[in-house]
Amino acid sequence: MQLGMIGLGRMGGNMARRLMRAGHQIVGYATEPESVKQLAGEGATGASSLQDLVQKLRKPRVAWLMIPAGEPTELTARTLGELMEAGDTIIDGGNSFFKDDVRRSKELAKKGVYYVDVGTSGGVWGLERGYCLMIGGPAQVVRDLDPIFKTLAPGRGDIPRTPGRESSRGTPEEGYLHCGPAGAGHFVKMVHNGIEYGLMQAYAEGFDIMRGASSKDLPEDHRFDLNLSDISELWRRGSVVGSWLLDLTAMALQENPTLSNYTGSVQDSGEGRWTIMAAIEEAVPAEVLSSALYARFRSRQEHTFAEKCLSAMRMKFGGHVERASGG
Repeated sequence: MQLGMIGLGRMGGNMARRLMRAGHQIVGYATEPESVKQLAGEGATGASSLQDLVQKLRKPRVAWLMIPAGEPTELTARTLGELMEAGDTIIDGGNSFFKDDVRRSKELAKKGVYYVDVGTSGGVWGLERGYCLMIGGPAQVVRDLDPIFKTLAPGRGDIPRTPGRESSRGTPEEGYLHCGPAGAGHFVKMVHNGIEYGLMQAYAEGFDIMRGASSKDLPEDHRFDLNLSDISELWRRGSVVGSWLLDLTAMALQENPTLSNYTGSVQDSGEGRWTIMAAIEEAVPAEVLSSALYARFRSRQEHTFAEKCLSAMRMKFGGHVERASGG
């Protein structure tokens, strides 16, 4: 298929590359000309503007936005909506608030332009590992776009099938799912990221407790000088707490056991806050996720080893560089 990719950063650029490797045709545009030039050198068709991108796409056109949520996505989606025609499709693969998706979908529908929201997880590793895709939008449009989603997703791989699903069919085991109408994809991704906050916080606090086991404030026979790098490696094998986040923690601790290259200032990208807002609207208790979000707020004021663990994990899975204090 042919696809326009708008935003060629850590995620968008690698997604375009993964699609091109599978034979899809990419028309790429970004506000940084150098990234467009680089992708064009790898086989994509470069575009100099949104208008140029739309002109280079065959009808019915499909354009995928992989840019920061908020005003950048809002302005780009609005401009594309004016340039596109009935039957064309805009995909937002960033981390937009699901209520914005619902509104945009209704606005674009007046012109006959389809809107699909895709919560995308995979970070800087997605080029090789694939991306977990949580999709919202019209069912038929999503089915028509299946070749794109199937290529970007990880595929079944060597993960054992869940008992009871042996005879089931569908895409979840391939790593992508049509979750429902407009907004559903980003709603699921929002909760996914809220859970991620909680998991990361649990690991971080646990490693901080083990680090503190050598404290001179403890009785001498209760002190343990633990090798956190070895323990993280141990837990990767056969432990019930094994996960990709633990893999990344083990990697960071192997590189620097004290994590002295991290300050511990941990940002939040919005989805954690939105998850708590949704929990409040639904009157669903979410103590762990709320605490994890507040811990990130606190991390910008004082830094513990737990916060350095959090910062290390974010850097490893998403390439998120620490923001300067007060920045």
